[in-house]
Amino acid sequence: MIHSDWDDWLVRDVEDASPDGVAIWYLGCNGFVLKGREGTTIFIDPYVGLGDPPRTVRMIPVPFDPEDVSEADAVLATHEHTDHVHGPSQAPILENTGATLYAPDDSLAVAREDETWTDEWDVSDEQFGEVSEGDSLEIGEFTLHVEDAYDPDATHPVSYVLEHEAGTFFHGGDTKPSDEFERIGSEYDIDLGALAFGTVGRIPDKETGEPKRTRWYNDENQIVEAAADLELEALLPSHWDMWRGLTSDPKVLHHHAKSFAYPRRLELVEIGDRVDL
Repeated sequence: MIHSDWDDWLVRDVEDASPDGVAIWYLGCNGFVLKGREGTTIFIDPYVGLGDPPRTVRMIPVPFDPEDVSEADAVLATHEHTDHVHGPSQAPILENTGATLYAPDDSLAVAREDETWTDEWDVSDEQFGEVSEGDSLEIGEFTLHVEDAYDPDATHPVSYVLEHEAGTFFHGGDTKPSDEFERIGSEYDIDLGALAFGTVGRIPDKETGEPKRTRWYNDENQIVEAAADLELEALLPSHWDMWRGLTSDPKVLHHHAKSFAYPRRLELVEIGDRVDL
């Protein structure tokens, strides 16, 4: 059972919004929800779990209860990790709205086999849509392109490019710099890109419980390298707020980015903030 620290105000804020173009809310961790001017609503990697203390300890509020979501057209997952595919966070959205979960094969295996969403919630197998690199599909007023990602900690990560008349949004999941990003940057005109950012910390090993030097997300130089290759108009750092021992301060990125042509600006947000395209 998910308990929201914020009651339902964020969900109602999304559902009551009438953006001129595209509104994007940051859900903390690496979660986002996009809403277009025609009402199409897409969740990306929404996670409202508490982690697995003492290894992963959530450092930010739980901003909504997925049971309160009544409007969604799709949920996208970038890869199979728990904070990106999580039944209690995502299955109630599918159950309440009839939305489809779009995800690569290994992510769908978590939903279908490991967490058995169709047994635990009123979710049908038809609500699972497998995607892979190179795919494109229409979701309401958005065109979704599935692109490459490089996350050595994941088994099959992807990134997403969402095109809309108002602008283009890139979500890299937990990717680090990729040889494919120069191609992606030249192929799309990306107005806003979200890339995972964090520090290196000592996190208890999953098997032994002993603290281990851990790097899960981009450091300052990696995130700017990725943003430069992608030719991002604006870079939105994500994930820096989430896990105890791996949090960081995105304001330091001003110093790292200022001498590069891209990103042209930083879009620094906190959990619950809205950005418009």
